[in-house]
Amino acid sequence: MKTIAIGADISFNDVSSSRSLIDNIENDLYKVLEKGAIAVGLTNVTGDDIVVCAFVEDDKLEIINKSIVDVLTENAENIGDLEGISDTVEGAGEGISYAQADVRQDRYPDAIILAFDTYGGEPFVNDVANSAIKAAMGMDGLTDVSNLIENKTSYIPGVGYVSADSDDPVVVATVEDMESVGVIAGAMIGAACGNKNVYLVKRGTPANVIPGSVIFSVTAFMNGNIIDLAVPFEERTRILKS
Repeated sequence: MKTIAIGADISFNDVSSSRSLIDNIENDLYKVLEKGAIAVGLTNVTGDDIVVCAFVEDDKLEIINKSIVDVLTENAENIGDLEGISDTVEGAGEGISYAQADVRQDRYPDAIILAFDTYGGEPFVNDVANSAIKAAMGMDGLTDVSNLIENKTSYIPGVGYVSADSDDPVVVATVEDMESVGVIAGAMIGAACGNKNVYLVKRGTPANVIPGSVIFSVTAFMNGNIIDLAVPFEERTRILKS
């Protein structure tokens, strides 16, 4: 079994995602379930980027990937990142972002999803995402984490090729037990925030930052429920005064 996450900029502007876009996609996710997904949700809304995450059996990976892209295409306000998908390496352009991680068959699938948004395609965003991936690697309670992001054209199973110009990465980690979510997410958040000009935001926050910055959201997808982890971590990181 796998957890997969697909991120795309299909908004009519470069700063935010409209309520109607979010609602329309959420209303159509039943189509992904009909194709055989175990669970699916619109987990992250970060600036003008949205992420759809699903749990899927290995033999249905390509079908579910394509089904998610079909839903995004049908509801897109702007073709945006979908335009970069190609059947060939040579035709690949700036496209959707993709991440996947394994889920052990004897575990209920729980995942942590990080989604990043840049206004001007700030080139250091992949380093920020990779910091979060490296922070999760080898941690107790981790089942798997998505591959490090490389500067090369990549193939999304069942969908096609996208180029290295795709600039709003997504990261997914799967966990062994519920108690591990906070520990692993905390490590990933800390690593990402340690980079320059990086800001953790709540789900649905517009990209109202000075250009040259990167924003990211963090959600937990558990038992079909979406939890915005920025909210509890904001409370935990308030400095207690003596």
